[in-house]
Amino acid sequence: MTLNETVRLAEQLIAQPSVTPADGQCQALIAERLAPLGFACETITSGPADFRVTNLWAVRRGAAARRDAACGRTLVLAGHTDVVPTGPLEQWSSDPFVPTHRDGKLYGRGVSDMKTSLAAFVVAIERFLAATPDPALSIALLLTSDEEGPARDGTVVVCDQLRARGERIDWCIVGEPTSVERTGDMVKNGRRGTMGGKLTVLGIQGHIAYPQLARNPIHQALPALAELAAIEWDRGNGFFQPTSFQVSNIHGGTGASNVIPGQVVIDFNFRFCTESTAEGLQQRVREVLDRHGLEYRLDWTVGGLPFLTTPGTLVEAVRAAILAETGITTELSTTGGTSDGRFIAKICPQVIELGPPNATIHKIDEHLRVADIEPLTAIYRGVLERLDASIT
Repeated sequence: MTLNETVRLAEQLIAQPSVTPADGQCQALIAERLAPLGFACETITSGPADFRVTNLWAVRRGAAARRDAACGRTLVLAGHTDVVPTGPLEQWSSDPFVPTHRDGKLYGRGVSDMKTSLAAFVVAIERFLAATPDPALSIALLLTSDEEGPARDGTVVVCDQLRARGERIDWCIVGEPTSVERTGDMVKNGRRGTMGGKLTVLGIQGHIAYPQLARNPIHQALPALAELAAIEWDRGNGFFQPTSFQVSNIHGGTGASNVIPGQVVIDFNFRFCTESTAEGLQQRVREVLDRHGLEYRLDWTVGGLPFLTTPGTLVEAVRAAILAETGITTELSTTGGTSDGRFIAKICPQVIELGPPNATIHKIDEHLRVADIEPLTAIYRGVLERLDASIT
């Protein structure tokens, strides 16, 4: 079997064990391919010694930016080199870090999420520059080894540094696996925000036979939880589902059957759209808790704000590239979890996520049809060509 360049590079990346926050040598391999093309490659490390994160910022200035920075436009191709743990090795049909072909599929941890996208980025850039040696478009790659982990020392750190430098980013494609059946059938033009709450409802511990001498926080919390679960927070909009409130964990009790607990801890999460704000949701939750007369502590963690890229230059370039390569009219979607797009959207007005099918991501025997790989490279190249042509 003759393998194309993208498949060969994807195999090299899969062969690097890079369970988060490790990068293996993935970013070095990519930098080696980019440097001869005129990219300035910068490694940015962050995090404590026991959780060191490697980030790569590689940029090639286009002709428009070299003439006049105000006229320049930059496309960032963003992604992550880290992967989730393999799970039980004995359940894999082959070594997860030995790329293996079976029945027209490529197997290995990270093949879908998202080392194939990274390989397609690189090969698309190589082909684009071979045909257009001095494009008007500036091109950059932003890669991290902290996307599958806590995401504290990865893309968010690089974006903060780029903002401080005054670096201009006009468009961004994140290589997350967004497709469903075939490469290009779905892209993400936004994501919901995520916000977690840890609610501690305080009571008075006591003997279960003397409830008048105690105060059961579980009994007190349940009516408030029922009200929170029934609230219509918003109705969503043309791009987003309505905001969702979900309880994920309830911890209460001492383990003994004859003790009224002194507190109950409830974990919950909002996945919220652009019709709601983090501050507004927090206020509404507090109003419910106060109305029920609870004694409580409430801690919030905002994991990411919602973002949305409405149809414009980037969306149209992506749609056109997908249609030209596959004949598919792609579906715009904002479903699913979070991605590093939430950090990039703070410094970039147009962010799209586009990658291969996601049916096996994070699973045992993660795999991707080889037939889905070359179209992805061609789509990325098509976007480069169209954005370059849009710069006057």
